[in-house]
Amino acid sequence: MSDAGADRTNFCYRHPDRQSYILCQRCGRTICPECQTQAPVGVICPECMREQRATAPRTKPAAWTRVRSAAGRGAPVVTYSLIGITALVYLLQWIPGLGVTNALFFSPVFMTEVLPEPWRAITSVFLHSTSLFVHIILNMYTLWIFGRLLEPMLGRVRFLALYLISGLAGSVGVVVFAAPTTQVLGASGAIFGLMGAFVVIQRRLGGNMTQLYILLAINLAIGFIPGANISWQAHLGGLIGGALVGLILLETRSRSRRGLQIGLLIGLTVVLFVIGTVVARWKIGAF
Repeated sequence: MSDAGADRTNFCYRHPDRQSYILCQRCGRTICPECQTQAPVGVICPECMREQRATAPRTKPAAWTRVRSAAGRGAPVVTYSLIGITALVYLLQWIPGLGVTNALFFSPVFMTEVLPEPWRAITSVFLHSTSLFVHIILNMYTLWIFGRLLEPMLGRVRFLALYLISGLAGSVGVVVFAAPTTQVLGASGAIFGLMGAFVVIQRRLGGNMTQLYILLAINLAIGFIPGANISWQAHLGGLIGGALVGLILLETRSRSRRGLQIGLLIGLTVVLFVIGTVVARWKIGAF
């Protein structure tokens, strides 16, 4: 039984029992993941897709066009791409002499004037420990699970923004809560950000939160195990950052607020870099 008091504009016009926060870029109606077809910008509904095909020139699609069409039917290509890039970087980490790990890992000192390389706050997300193979396996498995849930719901560009901003927030968490000489790598901060965003979205959708809270609590608690060599600071920072991104995406989902959405996401990114820089400099006495 559906909630009679719910806002019906948040339900798919073709499947009234399915709640969604994605709008067709042409007609503006709400559509669920099953009804979405990827467009150059955003997604479009089946009716608008039929109209577009009816007016398009009749040509035989090339192989690449067919691949793009298959991806447009809902495959989480950003999730798969992130997993593929991370796996490639992991293989490169094993090649002697390349120095991939040394070039991309993060430490708070890189947010200061001593060694100004702030981009490492994001590049470190694509690194993993070569001495602990389970590190990358668990992270990529979790990315696969939450990516398949969130990417169709948010859209590819928004999902990518969520992942990268969460990774940045995880690095800022290390700056704020860890020693300035701490060195970190891994996708855990970004993945905790996906969890944080999913919590925010599930609460809005009215889903059962018990199992999700238990999963989140267990994963956070693991970071506090003595000798585990896990950065709970990155987990906490990523979780907070992801929740904020999820909230922004929910509150600015309508087409009329797209500019506000982009502005808020850029503003959050700038604020995170500023916090990381100010706190890192304060901790090492650069002020």
